[in-house]
Amino acid sequence: MTRKLSLALFRCVPHIASRVCGAGAIPGAAEMKPILLQGHERSITQIKYNREGDLLFTVAKDPIVNVWYSVNGERLGTYTGHTGAVWCVDADWDTKHVLTGSADNSCRLWDCETGKQLALLKTNSAVRTCGFDFGGNIIMFSTDKQMGYQCFVSFFDLRDPSQIDSNEPYMKIPCNADAKITSAVWGPLGECIIAGHENGELNQYSAKSGEVMVNVKEHSRQINDIQTSRDMTMFVTASKDNTAKLFDSTTLEHQKTFRTERPVNSAALSPIYDHVVLGGGQEAMDVTTTSTRIGKFEARFFHIAFEEEFGRVKGHFGPINSVAFHPDGKSYSSGGEDGYVRIHYFDPQYFEFEFEA
Repeated sequence: MTRKLSLALFRCVPHIASRVCGAGAIPGAAEMKPILLQGHERSITQIKYNREGDLLFTVAKDPIVNVWYSVNGERLGTYTGHTGAVWCVDADWDTKHVLTGSADNSCRLWDCETGKQLALLKTNSAVRTCGFDFGGNIIMFSTDKQMGYQCFVSFFDLRDPSQIDSNEPYMKIPCNADAKITSAVWGPLGECIIAGHENGELNQYSAKSGEVMVNVKEHSRQINDIQTSRDMTMFVTASKDNTAKLFDSTTLEHQKTFRTERPVNSAALSPIYDHVVLGGGQEAMDVTTTSTRIGKFEARFFHIAFEEEFGRVKGHFGPINSVAFHPDGKSYSSGGEDGYVRIHYFDPQYFEFEFEA
Protein backbone atom coordinates (compact mmCIF):
# COMPACT_ATOMS: atom_id res chain seq x y z
CA MET A 1 0.00 0.00 0.00
CA THR A 2 1.54 3.30 -0.99
CA ARG A 3 1.89 5.99 1.58
CA LYS A 4 -0.41 8.37 -0.30
CA LEU A 5 -3.22 5.84 -0.40
CA SER A 6 -2.72 5.00 3.27
CA LEU A 7 -2.98 8.65 4.17
CA ALA A 8 -6.09 9.06 2.06
CA LEU A 9 -7.78 6.12 3.77
CA PHE A 10 -7.00 7.44 7.22
CA ARG A 11 -7.61 11.15 6.65
CA CYS A 12 -11.15 12.05 7.60
CA VAL A 13 -12.57 13.33 4.35
CA PRO A 14 -16.17 12.62 3.33
CA HIS A 15 -16.28 10.26 0.36
CA ILE A 16 -12.88 8.76 1.05
CA ALA A 17 -14.78 8.27 4.26
CA SER A 18 -12.58 7.18 7.05
CA ARG A 19 -14.71 5.19 9.43
CA VAL A 20 -12.26 6.04 12.18
CA CYS A 21 -14.15 9.24 12.76
CA GLY A 22 -17.53 8.32 11.40
CA ALA A 23 -17.29 10.88 8.61
CA GLY A 24 -19.12 8.49 6.33
CA ALA A 25 -18.84 4.87 5.32
CA ILE A 26 -17.10 2.93 2.61
CA PRO A 27 -19.91 1.42 0.46
CA GLY A 28 -20.81 -2.07 1.62
CA ALA A 29 -18.83 -1.77 4.86
CA ALA A 30 -20.22 -1.40 8.36
CA GLU A 31 -20.20 2.22 9.47
CA MET A 32 -18.18 2.91 12.61
CA LYS A 33 -19.46 6.08 14.22
CA PRO A 34 -17.80 7.39 17.35
CA ILE A 35 -19.64 6.74 20.61
CA LEU A 36 -20.81 10.07 22.01
CA LEU A 37 -20.90 10.39 25.81
CA GLN A 38 -23.19 13.14 27.06
CA GLY A 39 -22.84 13.36 30.81
CA HIS A 40 -21.55 16.87 31.47
CA GLU A 41 -23.06 20.35 31.28
CA ARG A 42 -19.72 22.14 31.03
CA SER A 43 -16.47 21.68 29.13
CA ILE A 44 -14.43 18.53 29.76
CA THR A 45 -11.25 19.01 31.81
CA GLN A 46 -9.82 15.46 31.86
CA ILE A 47 -10.62 11.93 30.71
CA LYS A 48 -8.81 8.82 31.92
CA TYR A 49 -9.01 5.07 31.36
CA ASN A 50 -8.38 2.62 34.18
CA ARG A 51 -5.51 0.13 33.78
CA GLU A 52 -7.59 -2.55 32.04
CA GLY A 53 -9.40 0.01 29.89
CA ASP A 54 -12.91 -1.27 30.61
CA LEU A 55 -13.83 1.98 32.38
CA LEU A 56 -13.46 5.60 31.30
CA PHE A 57 -13.54 8.37 33.92
CA THR A 58 -14.52 11.88 32.84
CA VAL A 59 -14.49 15.19 34.72
CA ALA A 60 -15.51 18.67 33.62
CA LYS A 61 -16.02 22.24 34.77
CA ASP A 62 -19.18 21.05 36.52
CA PRO A 63 -19.18 19.18 39.88
CA ILE A 64 -20.00 15.79 38.32
CA VAL A 65 -17.51 12.91 38.08
CA ASN A 66 -18.73 10.28 35.60
CA VAL A 67 -17.59 6.71 34.95
CA TRP A 68 -18.53 4.89 31.73
CA TYR A 69 -18.14 1.46 30.17
CA SER A 70 -15.66 2.15 27.36
CA VAL A 71 -16.92 -0.73 25.19
CA ASN A 72 -20.38 0.72 24.56
CA GLY A 73 -20.47 4.17 26.20
CA GLU A 74 -23.00 3.17 28.87
CA ARG A 75 -22.76 5.28 32.02
CA LEU A 76 -21.92 3.14 35.04
CA GLY A 77 -22.43 5.88 37.59
CA THR A 78 -21.38 9.19 39.11
CA TYR A 79 -19.38 10.31 42.13
CA THR A 80 -21.27 13.19 43.73
CA GLY A 81 -19.91 15.50 46.39
CA HIS A 82 -17.81 18.21 44.75
CA THR A 83 -19.22 21.73 44.65
CA GLY A 84 -16.99 23.25 41.97
CA ALA A 85 -15.28 22.47 38.68
CA VAL A 86 -13.34 19.19 38.80
CA TRP A 87 -9.88 19.55 37.26
CA CYS A 88 -8.40 16.07 37.54
CA VAL A 89 -9.20 12.39 38.04
CA ASP A 90 -7.21 9.18 38.51
CA ALA A 91 -7.90 5.52 39.30
CA ASP A 92 -5.47 3.17 41.09
CA TRP A 93 -4.00 0.06 39.44
CA ASP A 94 -6.77 -2.34 40.53
CA THR A 95 -9.60 0.22 40.07
CA LYS A 96 -10.63 0.03 43.73
CA HIS A 97 -10.29 3.74 44.38
CA VAL A 98 -10.81 6.94 42.41
CA LEU A 99 -9.14 10.26 43.19
CA THR A 100 -10.50 13.66 42.11
CA GLY A 101 -9.27 17.23 42.55
CA SER A 102 -11.53 20.25 42.33
CA ALA A 103 -11.80 24.03 42.35
CA ASP A 104 -13.90 23.66 45.53
CA ASN A 105 -10.52 23.45 47.37
CA SER A 106 -10.65 19.72 47.97
CA CYS A 107 -9.18 16.43 46.85
CA ARG A 108 -11.51 13.46 47.37
CA LEU A 109 -11.00 9.71 47.48
CA TRP A 110 -13.90 7.49 46.36
CA ASP A 111 -14.77 3.82 46.39
CA CYS A 112 -14.90 3.03 42.67
CA GLU A 113 -17.58 0.33 42.91
CA THR A 114 -20.07 1.97 45.30
CA GLY A 115 -19.40 5.67 44.64
CA LYS A 116 -18.98 6.26 48.39
CA GLN A 117 -16.65 9.07 49.46
CA LEU A 118 -13.81 7.59 51.55
CA ALA A 119 -11.74 10.69 52.27
CA LEU A 120 -11.97 14.45 51.95
CA LEU A 121 -8.70 16.37 51.92
CA LYS A 122 -9.24 20.12 52.24
CA THR A 123 -6.82 22.60 50.68
CA ASN A 124 -6.37 26.38 50.63
CA SER A 125 -6.73 26.68 46.86
CA ALA A 126 -7.98 24.70 43.84
CA VAL A 127 -6.53 21.21 43.26
CA ARG A 128 -5.15 21.18 39.71
CA THR A 129 -3.56 17.73 39.35
CA CYS A 130 -3.78 14.44 41.25
CA GLY A 131 -2.57 10.87 40.93
CA PHE A 132 -2.01 7.48 42.55
CA ASP A 133 1.49 6.03 42.65
CA PHE A 134 2.33 2.68 41.06
CA GLY A 135 1.11 0.62 44.02
CA GLY A 136 -1.96 2.72 44.77
CA ASN A 137 -0.87 3.46 48.35
CA ILE A 138 0.43 7.00 47.98
CA ILE A 139 -1.45 9.89 46.42
CA MET A 140 -0.09 13.23 45.30
CA PHE A 141 -1.92 16.37 44.31
CA SER A 142 -0.90 19.92 43.45
CA THR A 143 -2.74 23.08 44.40
CA ASP A 144 -2.95 26.38 42.52
CA LYS A 145 -1.18 29.58 43.44
CA GLN A 146 -4.18 31.79 44.21
CA MET A 147 -5.76 33.96 46.92
CA GLY A 148 -2.34 34.62 48.43
CA TYR A 149 -1.50 30.93 48.81
CA GLN A 150 1.57 29.36 47.25
CA CYS A 151 1.47 26.38 44.87
CA PHE A 152 2.19 23.12 46.74
CA VAL A 153 2.52 19.42 45.92
CA SER A 154 1.17 17.28 48.77
CA PHE A 155 1.82 13.58 49.39
CA PHE A 156 -0.46 11.38 51.52
CA ASP A 157 0.06 7.72 52.45
CA LEU A 158 -3.36 6.04 52.40
CA ARG A 159 -2.06 3.25 54.70
CA ASP A 160 -1.80 5.81 57.51
CA PRO A 161 -5.35 6.91 58.50
CA SER A 162 -3.96 9.60 60.84
CA GLN A 163 -2.68 11.59 57.83
CA ILE A 164 -6.17 11.60 56.30
CA ASP A 165 -7.93 12.40 59.61
CA SER A 166 -5.60 15.26 60.47
CA ASN A 167 -5.43 16.47 56.85
CA GLU A 168 -1.63 16.55 57.23
CA PRO A 169 0.44 15.19 54.32
CA TYR A 170 3.69 13.39 55.13
CA MET A 171 5.41 15.71 52.66
CA LYS A 172 4.52 19.07 51.15
CA ILE A 173 6.71 20.59 48.44
CA PRO A 174 6.46 24.34 47.76
CA CYS A 175 6.98 24.98 44.06
CA ASN A 176 8.53 27.83 42.09
CA ALA A 177 7.00 31.12 43.23
CA ASP A 178 6.70 32.43 39.66
CA ALA A 179 4.96 29.51 37.98
CA LYS A 180 2.30 27.19 39.37
CA ILE A 181 2.11 23.51 38.41
CA THR A 182 -0.38 23.00 35.58
CA SER A 183 0.11 19.25 35.05
CA ALA A 184 1.85 16.45 36.94
CA VAL A 185 2.25 12.66 36.76
CA TRP A 186 4.07 9.99 38.74
CA GLY A 187 7.40 8.90 37.26
CA PRO A 188 8.68 5.31 36.91
CA LEU A 189 8.32 3.08 40.02
CA GLY A 190 6.79 5.92 42.02
CA GLU A 191 10.22 7.34 42.84
CA CYS A 192 9.45 10.85 41.60
CA ILE A 193 6.79 13.05 40.10
CA ILE A 194 7.18 14.94 36.84
CA ALA A 195 5.53 18.37 36.91
CA GLY A 196 4.89 20.86 34.12
CA HIS A 197 4.64 24.54 34.98
CA GLU A 198 2.88 27.67 33.76
CA ASN A 199 6.13 29.09 32.36
CA GLY A 200 6.98 25.95 30.31
CA GLU A 201 9.42 24.43 32.83
CA LEU A 202 9.55 20.72 33.65
CA ASN A 203 10.65 19.58 37.11
CA GLN A 204 11.30 16.13 38.47
CA TYR A 205 10.60 16.09 42.23
CA SER A 206 11.81 13.23 44.43
CA ALA A 207 8.89 11.48 46.14
CA LYS A 208 11.22 10.65 49.07
CA SER A 209 12.95 13.94 49.83
CA GLY A 210 10.92 16.48 47.83
CA GLU A 211 14.01 18.00 46.22
CA VAL A 212 14.14 18.95 42.54
CA MET A 213 16.19 16.21 40.85
CA VAL A 214 16.06 17.53 37.27
CA ASN A 215 14.89 20.82 35.80
CA VAL A 216 14.51 21.53 32.06
CA LYS A 217 12.79 24.22 30.02
CA GLU A 218 12.00 23.08 26.49
CA HIS A 219 8.60 24.79 26.15
CA SER A 220 8.18 28.56 25.89
CA ARG A 221 4.62 28.63 27.29
CA GLN A 222 2.37 26.76 29.72
CA ILE A 223 2.42 22.95 29.77
CA ASN A 224 -1.23 21.85 29.65
CA ASP A 225 -0.86 18.08 29.91
CA ILE A 226 1.65 15.31 30.62
CA GLN A 227 1.01 11.63 29.82
CA THR A 228 3.42 8.72 30.17
CA SER A 229 3.95 5.79 27.82
CA ARG A 230 2.61 2.34 28.78
CA ASP A 231 5.99 1.26 30.22
CA MET A 232 6.60 4.73 31.75
CA THR A 233 10.00 5.12 30.08
CA MET A 234 8.83 8.17 28.12
CA PHE A 235 6.25 10.90 28.47
CA VAL A 236 4.68 13.44 26.15
CA THR A 237 3.88 17.06 27.05
CA ALA A 238 1.27 19.32 25.44
CA SER A 239 1.84 23.06 25.52
CA LYS A 240 0.31 26.41 24.68
CA ASP A 241 3.38 27.10 22.51
CA ASN A 242 1.69 25.01 19.74
CA THR A 243 3.91 21.96 20.25
CA ALA A 244 3.90 18.58 21.96
CA LYS A 245 7.26 17.11 22.96
CA LEU A 246 8.54 13.66 23.87
CA PHE A 247 10.90 13.27 26.85
CA ASP A 248 12.79 10.52 28.65
CA SER A 249 11.12 9.92 32.05
CA THR A 250 14.36 9.44 34.00
CA THR A 251 16.67 12.11 32.56
CA LEU A 252 14.00 14.51 31.17
CA GLU A 253 16.04 14.52 27.98
CA HIS A 254 14.09 16.00 25.07
CA GLN A 255 13.62 13.44 22.26
CA LYS A 256 11.03 14.63 19.69
CA THR A 257 8.84 17.62 18.85
CA PHE A 258 5.39 17.59 17.17
CA ARG A 259 4.43 21.01 15.76
CA THR A 260 0.95 22.42 15.06
CA GLU A 261 -0.51 25.89 14.38
CA ARG A 262 -2.71 26.00 17.48
CA PRO A 263 -2.22 25.53 21.24
CA VAL A 264 -2.02 21.83 22.18
CA ASN A 265 -4.20 21.01 25.20
CA SER A 266 -3.52 17.30 25.48
CA ALA A 267 -1.36 14.53 23.98
CA ALA A 268 -1.34 10.75 24.44
CA LEU A 269 1.01 7.96 23.35
CA SER A 270 -0.27 4.79 21.68
CA PRO A 271 0.52 1.65 23.73
CA ILE A 272 1.02 -0.50 20.59
CA TYR A 273 2.36 1.76 17.83
CA ASP A 274 4.83 4.63 17.51
CA HIS A 275 1.93 7.06 17.31
CA VAL A 276 0.97 10.10 19.33
CA VAL A 277 -2.44 11.82 19.24
CA LEU A 278 -2.71 15.57 19.88
CA GLY A 279 -5.85 17.47 20.86
CA GLY A 280 -6.19 21.22 20.97
CA GLY A 281 -7.46 24.15 18.97
CA GLN A 282 -7.46 27.85 19.57
CA GLU A 283 -8.18 29.39 22.95
CA ALA A 284 -11.72 28.75 24.15
CA MET A 285 -12.46 32.49 24.38
CA ASP A 286 -11.74 32.97 20.65
CA VAL A 287 -13.84 30.04 19.46
CA THR A 288 -17.07 31.95 18.80
CA THR A 289 -15.36 34.19 16.25
CA THR A 290 -14.48 31.37 13.83
CA SER A 291 -16.10 28.47 12.04
CA THR A 292 -15.33 24.89 13.08
CA ARG A 293 -13.21 24.42 9.98
CA ILE A 294 -10.94 27.35 10.82
CA GLY A 295 -10.90 26.45 14.51
CA LYS A 296 -8.87 23.28 13.86
CA PHE A 297 -10.80 21.10 16.28
CA GLU A 298 -9.39 17.83 15.01
CA ALA A 299 -7.44 15.20 16.83
CA ARG A 300 -4.12 14.94 15.01
CA PHE A 301 -2.02 11.80 14.71
CA PHE A 302 1.76 11.99 14.42
CA HIS A 303 4.39 9.32 13.93
CA ILE A 304 6.80 9.46 16.87
CA ALA A 305 10.00 8.62 14.98
CA PHE A 306 9.42 10.85 11.96
CA GLU A 307 7.62 13.68 13.81
CA GLU A 308 5.23 13.81 10.86
CA GLU A 309 1.44 14.06 10.86
CA PHE A 310 -0.37 11.20 9.10
CA GLY A 311 -4.05 11.60 10.00
CA ARG A 312 -6.78 13.76 11.49
CA VAL A 313 -10.13 13.05 13.07
CA LYS A 314 -12.80 15.75 13.06
CA GLY A 315 -15.77 15.83 15.40
CA HIS A 316 -15.72 18.31 18.28
CA PHE A 317 -17.43 21.71 18.11
CA GLY A 318 -14.72 23.39 20.15
CA PRO A 319 -11.15 22.79 21.29
CA ILE A 320 -10.23 19.31 22.47
CA ASN A 321 -9.19 19.54 26.13
CA SER A 322 -8.19 15.95 26.84
CA VAL A 323 -7.24 12.86 24.83
CA ALA A 324 -6.50 9.30 25.97
CA PHE A 325 -5.57 6.05 24.25
CA HIS A 326 -7.31 2.86 25.34
CA PRO A 327 -4.71 0.59 27.00
CA ASP A 328 -5.15 -1.97 24.19
CA GLY A 329 -4.41 0.69 21.53
CA LYS A 330 -7.49 -0.20 19.48
CA SER A 331 -9.45 2.95 20.29
CA TYR A 332 -8.97 6.42 21.73
CA SER A 333 -11.21 9.01 23.38
CA SER A 334 -11.33 12.79 23.32
CA GLY A 335 -13.11 15.29 25.55
CA GLY A 336 -13.85 18.80 24.32
CA GLU A 337 -14.84 22.32 25.27
CA ASP A 338 -18.27 21.36 23.88
CA GLY A 339 -18.85 19.09 26.91
CA TYR A 340 -18.91 15.86 24.88
CA VAL A 341 -16.62 12.85 25.14
CA ARG A 342 -16.16 10.83 21.95
CA ILE A 343 -14.86 7.26 21.89
CA HIS A 344 -13.36 6.38 18.50
CA TYR A 345 -12.69 2.75 17.59
CA PHE A 346 -10.02 2.50 14.90
CA ASP A 347 -10.66 1.13 11.42
CA PRO A 348 -8.92 -1.98 10.09
CA GLN A 349 -7.04 0.46 7.79
CA TYR A 350 -5.38 2.03 10.82
CA PHE A 351 -3.82 -1.30 11.79
CA GLU A 352 -2.70 -2.02 8.21
CA PHE A 353 -1.20 1.45 7.81
CA GLU A 354 2.56 1.47 7.24
CA PHE A 355 4.42 4.72 7.48
CA GLU A 356 7.05 5.02 4.74
CA ALA A 357 9.57 7.74 5.27
